[in-house]
Amino acid sequence: MSKTLAAAAAVLAVLGALTAGPIGTAHAAEPAVLGGGSGILVDGATCTLTTIGHDAAGRLVGLTAAHCGPEGASIVAETNAEAGTVGTVGYRSEAMDYSVITFDPAVVVPVNRVGNTTITGVGGPAQFPDIACKEGRSTAQTCGLAYGDPLESGIATLTQICVVSGDSGGPVVVGSTLVGMVNGYVYVPCLGPEVGMNITAILADIDGRGDLGAGFRPI
Repeated sequence: MSKTLAAAAAVLAVLGALTAGPIGTAHAAEPAVLGGGSGILVDGATCTLTTIGHDAAGRLVGLTAAHCGPEGASIVAETNAEAGTVGTVGYRSEAMDYSVITFDPAVVVPVNRVGNTTITGVGGPAQFPDIACKEGRSTAQTCGLAYGDPLESGIATLTQICVVSGDSGGPVVVGSTLVGMVNGYVYVPCLGPEVGMNITAILADIDGRGDLGAGFRPI
């Protein structure tokens, strides 16, 4: 096992366990508006979109936590289920707990602001004593002190951000800079530290594959 995968396994070990009818007038469903912090259904499981943007090939793609659902899972916008399936999980990394979603640009309007969180770029990881915030479908925006990487994983950061079930995949930001993804918590939701993969580590892994999501840039 490589050093990176061994570190990922150590980090993930501390994560908290997310017919025909009457004829009528047809109305086209409105496109789904999605951005980092939007609630999504991954094969019916509630999770949160980390970010949305384009990869180097021009595809509309996004990220969420891998434990939300399997590769090939359908993505539905939680607040606009009438839009139907708006994307699918195209790649899933169990080792680093992230998934790359490919979206249908015909039915998705990508945005860089959801709730009180705006994403204008990527960077990080968060360091002590940064104040980091996340946007999640269950608890909206919550903020807390960043502890850095006390596990010495090289790929993850602990913060005192409140997260619960459904917030998995939520964007972690410092200001408007995306620095991580919500992956879980230690022992107790909202009380135990939040554990999240660093966005720079995730993007480096994606770029190393040179396939779906490579060269990603957020909207």
